[in-house]
Amino acid sequence: MSMDIGTFLQLTLNGVAVGCIYGLVALGFVLIYKATETINFAQGEFMMIGAFLAFTGTVIYGLPLAVAIVGAVLITAGVGIALDRMILRRVLGESQFTIVMLTIGVGYVLRGLVTMIPGWGTETYALPSPVSGQVLRAGAISLSAEHLTVIAATLVLCLALFVFFRRSVIGVAMQAVSQNQIAAYLVGIPVSRMNAIVWGLSAAIGAIAGILLAPFSYVHANMGLIGIKAFPAAVLGGFGSIPGALIGGLLIGLIEAYAGFFMPEGYKDVAAYVVLLIVLIIWPSGLFGERFTKRV
Repeated sequence: MSMDIGTFLQLTLNGVAVGCIYGLVALGFVLIYKATETINFAQGEFMMIGAFLAFTGTVIYGLPLAVAIVGAVLITAGVGIALDRMILRRVLGESQFTIVMLTIGVGYVLRGLVTMIPGWGTETYALPSPVSGQVLRAGAISLSAEHLTVIAATLVLCLALFVFFRRSVIGVAMQAVSQNQIAAYLVGIPVSRMNAIVWGLSAAIGAIAGILLAPFSYVHANMGLIGIKAFPAAVLGGFGSIPGALIGGLLIGLIEAYAGFFMPEGYKDVAAYVVLLIVLIIWPSGLFGERFTKRV
């Protein structure tokens, strides 16, 4: 199947926009893993909670969209911190399998709780967007304003995170904890507090991803299952690499977009995993993961 330049750019824009969502959710996986060596399979549910809270603020309570978004991100961050303090901190030292199963269980509980909240339930809702339906035209090329907004928001967030980790005291302390918790504790860094902040930051990033995704996929209790695709993005980029998580998300988004156009129906969701398997066979640690050599 052939395509013109306009179709190619549109597919690329769609793939990059969806890839940004995958990358943000994958970034949440990586942040928690780097700080606590825990894989949080409830990361997608943070995205769902953020989207529902933004919907509640704008549609149900009539708040300005910006206010609703800030409130949703802060509340979701609080949920992440609460989960760390009340549940996950109590199982530190247990096997990785135990912690992974616990996060999977937390994800199911959060989805179940959402379906029981009046005004949310199992229905599907639309989150209004100020650029909904708007199209930017450049000659014969049409670009969706919603997709461009997702890309721009992701770039701004990545820049903010870069400055946070490089310039702020808390960001530098979080990096120290992620590299060596014992050494960080010995020099006076409150490791437990930093871990809680990491969980809150990861939840906040998930909430932003959910709010950006909501105008495309609507708001519903199962939207957090996108974490199943975001996790391979983190693995593809190299589990532990923050830039790798974002690039892995972009690659999976582009692969899905091109596969959906060139390949028969049904191959779109499989193509990304095929590429993931090929990459892991060649680079077992991912594209940007740290490589270790074991001597025997």
